[in-house]
Parts: sequence; structure tokens; C-alpha cells
Amino acid sequence: MAEPKTPEIEQLSPWWGRAVAFTFALGFAVLILLTVKAYQNAPPIAERVVDPSGLLIFTGDNVRDGQEVFLKHDLMDNGTIWGHGGYLGPDFSATVLHDWAVDLAQRTAQTRFSKDYADLNAGEKGAVDGEVGALLKANHYDAATKTLTLLPAGAQTFHNEIGVWQRYFENPSDDGGLQVRAVSDPKELHDLTAFFTWAAWSSVAERPGTHHSYTNNFPYDALAGNRPSGAALLWSAVSFIALLGGIAIVLLVFGKFDYLGWHGTPSTRERWILSVSQSATLKFMVVAALLFLMQSLVGAGVAHYRAEPGSFYGFDLTTIFPSNLLRAWHLQTAIFWIATSYVAGALFVAELLGGFSPKRQTLGINILFVGIAFVAVGSLLGEWASLLGWLPKTWFWLGDQGWEYLEIGRFWQYLLAAALLFWFYLIWRAVAPAWHDPVKRGFATFFLIAAFAIPLFYVPALFFGARTNYTIVDAWRFWIIHLWVEGFFEFFVTVIVAIIFYEMGLVRRISALRTIYLDAILYFGGGLIGTGHHWYWTGQTELNLAISGVFSALEVVPLTLITLDAWDFVKITHGEDSIVKRHRWTFYFLMSVGFWNFLGAGVFGFLINTPIVSYYEVGTILTPNHGHAAMMGVFGMLGVGLMLFVLRETVSDRLWPKLEKLVRVAFWGLNVGLAMMVVFSLFPGGILQVWDVVEHGYWHGRSLAYTGAPLARTLEWMRMPGDVVFIFAGAVPLVISVVWGYLSLWGRPRSASVYTNLR
Repeated sequence: MAEPKTPEIEQLSPWWGRAVAFTFALGFAVLILLTVKAYQNAPPIAERVVDPSGLLIFTGDNVRDGQEVFLKHDLMDNGTIWGHGGYLGPDFSATVLHDWAVDLAQRTAQTRFSKDYADLNAGEKGAVDGEVGALLKANHYDAATKTLTLLPAGAQTFHNEIGVWQRYFENPSDDGGLQVRAVSDPKELHDLTAFFTWAAWSSVAERPGTHHSYTNNFPYDALAGNRPSGAALLWSAVSFIALLGGIAIVLLVFGKFDYLGWHGTPSTRERWILSVSQSATLKFMVVAALLFLMQSLVGAGVAHYRAEPGSFYGFDLTTIFPSNLLRAWHLQTAIFWIATSYVAGALFVAELLGGFSPKRQTLGINILFVGIAFVAVGSLLGEWASLLGWLPKTWFWLGDQGWEYLEIGRFWQYLLAAALLFWFYLIWRAVAPAWHDPVKRGFATFFLIAAFAIPLFYVPALFFGARTNYTIVDAWRFWIIHLWVEGFFEFFVTVIVAIIFYEMGLVRRISALRTIYLDAILYFGGGLIGTGHHWYWTGQTELNLAISGVFSALEVVPLTLITLDAWDFVKITHGEDSIVKRHRWTFYFLMSVGFWNFLGAGVFGFLINTPIVSYYEVGTILTPNHGHAAMMGVFGMLGVGLMLFVLRETVSDRLWPKLEKLVRVAFWGLNVGLAMMVVFSLFPGGILQVWDVVEHGYWHGRSLAYTGAPLARTLEWMRMPGDVVFIFAGAVPLVISVVWGYLSLWGRPRSASVYTNLR
């Protein structure tokens, strides 16, 4: 008797895999090249800095010690260096550069015209301005002796600046809400000023063999001779060509494969039969929801410090919760809660895909939960203790490292990396059976690759220390920030959504796999090399400006196509199928992801990534305008969608109608509140600040002269209505629904440890 034939499985063309492999190889080859160039081309730190007579002003060790002071007191969450950091204080490098230019202009005016600079007529002022720019552009660094000779005004400026920064740290009203005398030790003030002076010199002195500075003439300061280079204009224009060409090619692909997207026949099943280990993931969502609420509250606190830095409705919070601590917490809790929701969602979906629950999986999940909770709570408390001065020797390891987005102490980083590796092990155990199934092997392969990339690309956080050259640190810092957020997290979520939809029967296997392949090509085609748009002004050469300016424009291409997926979600939710009705709020949040992806990541992201716009904009409020709309609007909404998916599958049908009322309020509260923040405050505030930069120079747009002006402060107060809606109509009902759902599981009979995947 003949054996029955195995049904033939529809296969994709091998060119899809080859295209993904080529995209990865090209992207990482260029990214590694640019990172190697950062080591080779970073602005040098002179071992001796002297005045024209040879008198020592400061040393290279003073600069490196000053960078440690900068990090120890978390000043990167107050102001910026070369545009990167917080928005509460000034750009420290731009401020010193402008003070230097003013001192030199005064000295030159007295020498040439025996007048104060302010008393010069237009012709005299033009002559002095030209001479000041030429003098500052001249590079007097001797590589052979590692000695830098500063102009006479440079030595004078350095000594003056020590007093400037001493006064800056005395009053929270003038420094954006730091602790009173946050930096007061004379040695620390001296070294900190040396670090700022090195950053200012690097931003104006011409890189050998070029006609622009080490930072490509950033920041803009006409008096200092810093104006945008021709490369910034040229590659901005070329980026538009890349954008239009990329969209044309992708639309051609969509025209050829009109079945791309989420199309299929929904399953008629009511629900999955869950395992005990899947139910155990709901407590992760409780922690994620609580961290989300904390992030929202401290974010409102940071915004209040910008509107009223010296007081919180009459109370002085700076002694307990200084502004840089709240900003560090705002960034860290965002990373923690979004990552926690993804970790839990992936553990839940892994068993849907694999079809069974491995032995002792619940124990592993509980161990992981304890580990993540320990890292989150311990690191946040460590940052608090560090900034209160309780960890004078161990601040780098147990407290606040000081690098924006990576404030978490090095000890906690090692624990987090270990927890993520253990999470991948749990994922692999659950997904392994699917990898042996020819039908599901493609999903399992992508799932495991995307999951492993998350711990793998956290490793660069361990490649630098507190004394590493700032340019090199920023190269590795954005290997994590950019590749996590705008690369592997996006790809990871695409894979999870594809698996969920496939298990729901909403998409054919071949269409889901093709969508994953296409998204991988699109995300990484622009996203890998596009990492360099963060490096335009941080000590990289014009090679990075050219390559990254073009490829970062391609990051918009997949984001514009998300709108097609959003329409698919709209059509799906119009059906009467029980599985879709059951998860309608997950679909609604996916729709909001489509909207915010296009607006926040696409429109706002492309606006500030263009080199010529970035030159004037980086470090202004247009950056958090993009950050809020993209980070919360995309990754945050996806995180909430995963919360609700797990919550709906876990809680009883009897309880869900009560929770659904809260979820409905949370959906509108989060989306409307975020829109209000953008429309009433962040976008108009950013536009006006950029206009001030263009009119007066970058130093002015970032100074208290602008940020403390009535209009700027009014726009900061306009943030409050959106914050109130977001917190009390969005985050609070979400937390109540998740906590309520989790508490309802106590005492409920447990499911079997092995379940049937009903297809």
C-alpha cells in the first residue's frame, strides 16, 4: 500500500533570503567602517595645553578627569555636548565657544581700534568678526609633542569660565533645577572647565587637511566662524533623491505582490488554551504598567523644571529630586517598561508558536521576573543615591554612569545583559519544536534571530568607560540606542505580530513570511547605516555625513508603508470573527502605531535627520518632539498592545467587560494626550527655538536668555494639559486594568502545563 504524500509547502523565492543577507552584510560593513573611523578621527586630547608663552593651562588628564566630573554629576541629563544630552541646561561646548569668541573679539577690538567691541561701527565690527573667526579656526595642535597652544584669549577665557560654571551651579533657577552647588569642589570645577574647553576647541579648530572643524563646524556661531559646510547642504539634497527612489522601488514591490500585508481568513476559535507559564507572564505586564506610570509622572516633572526650574508650586524639590535625576529616571523607566512588555509578550507568543510548554518553564519565567525587577529597582535607586552624593567612589558601577540613555551603573548593565541572555534561552526552549516543523520553521528562525539580537546588541554598552574619548563613546552609544530602537526592536515586533496574526488565521503563511523579509530589507537597508545621523557633529568626518545623510532618509520608506498595514487592521476589526473581536483593542493600538510611526518616526524623524536641518536643530525641542511621538507613539503603543493581548487571553471572560471600559479610556487618553503634547507644546516650541538658533546662534537658542523668555516658558506650560490627559486618562486606567486583571488570577485553578494549540 502506497504511503500518503506529504502536502507540498509553498516556498518563497531564495532571492528574498539573499536580499536580506546582502542588506545585513552591506549595512554592518559600512557601520563597522564608520565606527573604526571614529577611533581614527576623534578630536585629539592634548597632553599639554599651554598659552603662547608656553605656560601650562591644563593637561589631558584634566580633560579626562573633567569628563568624569561631567558624568559623575549626570550633567548630560542637564545640558549637552555637541548637541547630545538634556534640554534643561545649555550646550556646554557652545557656551564656552561663544564666550571665547566674545573675549577674543574684545581683545581684538582694543588692539586694532582702541575701543570696546560693543562700540565698534559696522565696518569695524565686520573686520573684527572676520579676524576672530580666522584666529579660532587656526589649529595650533602639535601632534608630535601632543601640545595645544591656545590663543591669549583662550587662556583668559579658560580662567574666566571656571567662575562662570561655579555661578551656574549655585542657583537651581539658573541651571534647570540641579541641586544647589551641584559642583562646588575647586578641583572638579577646574577639570570640568578643561573638558568643556576641549569640546569647544574641537568644535571650531579646523581638522587637518580640511576647511571645517572636527565637528563639521557645529555648533552654529557666526562670530566664531562656525557656519554649515557645503557638505551639509549637498548631502541633504541627495537624501531627498534617495527617499523618492526608495519609495518608488518599494511601491513597485507592493504592486507586484499585491497580497503583501495582513490578509487572510480569521479563525473561528474562541481562544487558546493557555499554559501556567503563559499566565505567569502577566506579572511582567504589571511591572511594565507601573514603570510606565512612573515614567509619565517623572516626565511631567522634567517638563515642569523647564517651565519653572526653581520651584515646584512653591516647593523646592531639587534637594530630593533634582531635575537631572528625574530626566535619567524618565529615560530609564521608558527603556525598562517597553523592554519588559516585549520580553513578556515574546515569552507568551513563543509557546503559541512552539505548541507546548517546556518543563520548568514557569520556574524559569519567575526567576527572570525576579532578576528584571531587581535590576530595575536597584539601578533606579542607585541613580538616586549617586546624584545625592552617597556613592562617591562607586557611582560608575552602582549609581549613575552619566551617559544619556545608558545612565544605569555598569554592575546593573552586566546583570541586565545576563537576564536578556537567560530570556533568550527561555524563548529558545519554547520555540524549538516549531523549528523542526517545516511549516513553522521560517517563523521560528526569524523569531530566534530577532530575539538573540536584543542581548547581542546590548554588549556595546560595555565597550567604553568614563575616560574614553567622547567621540568614540558616542559611536558605541548609538550602536545600542539606534540599533535597538530603530532596528532590532522594530524587526522583533514585526515578527511577533506576524506570528500572532498567523496563529489567528489572519494571514497566510507565505504572505506573513514575505512581509517579514520585506520589512527586514527595509528596516535594515536604511536603519543600519542610518545610525550615523547621530554622529554628524560628534567628531566624525564628512564621510559619515555623506553616507549617513543619504541612508537615514531611507528609514522613512518602511514607515510610510505602515499606513497600508494600518488600513488592513481597520478592515480586520470590522469582521465578526470571535478571535478578532476578542482582541479588538490590540488591533486599535496597532492602528495607532501606524499613525504615530508615520508622523513621529517618519515625518518628524526625517525633518530632523536631514543634515542641514540637524545642524541648526539638534539638541532643540524638535528632538524630543520626534522622540515622544516616535518612542511612545510607536514602541510604547506596541508595548501597550502586547500588554492587552496577554491580559485578554489571561483573564476570565466574565471580568473582561469591566476591564474593557478602562482600556477604552486608556486608549483615547494616551493617544489624545500625546497629540496634545505635540500640538500645543513640543512642535511649536521646537520650531521657535530653531528659529532663534538661526537668528542668533546655537549658543543663544540653548541659553537661559531664550529658554527663560516668557514665550518659551509659556509653551512649556502648554505641555501640562496634554500631560494631565496622558497620565490620568491614559496611564492610570491602564495600570488599574492590568493590576485588576492580575489580582483576579489569584486563587483561580491553573491550566495544564502542556496545552493544545487549536488550529
